[in-house]
Amino acid sequence: MKLQGAEAVVVGRSNLFGKPMAQLLLAENATVTVCHSRTRDLREVCARADVLIAAVGRARLIERDFVKPGAVVIDVGMNRLTLGGGGNKSGLVGDVDYAAVSEVASAITPVPGAWDR
Repeated sequence: MKLQGAEAVVVGRSNLFGKPMAQLLLAENATVTVCHSRTRDLREVCARADVLIAAVGRARLIERDFVKPGAVVIDVGMNRLTLGGGGNKSGLVGDVDYAAVSEVASAITPVPGAWDR
């Protein structure tokens, strides 16, 4: 995917990942919005993105209706849940509901070791 002119949304504003990722996307001439778990109308902001990057630290925060059909979704989140909690077999999930979002995204990154997909 060509980033120039693409609308990118980074959910997460950490100094470790969110802010540097926004800067990298800007360097590639993407239009970047940085938001967080308390952003007003987060669902609508995310649904505009051609590229959606989730690094907020909230298990499965990004659901199917957060994602524009055909968007590229990158899940940076690593969240540990109780084994078996919410249909999870390993205890490890991302910030994106992988099973639901993979049905609409053109590409999505899996969380290594997660078994919820």
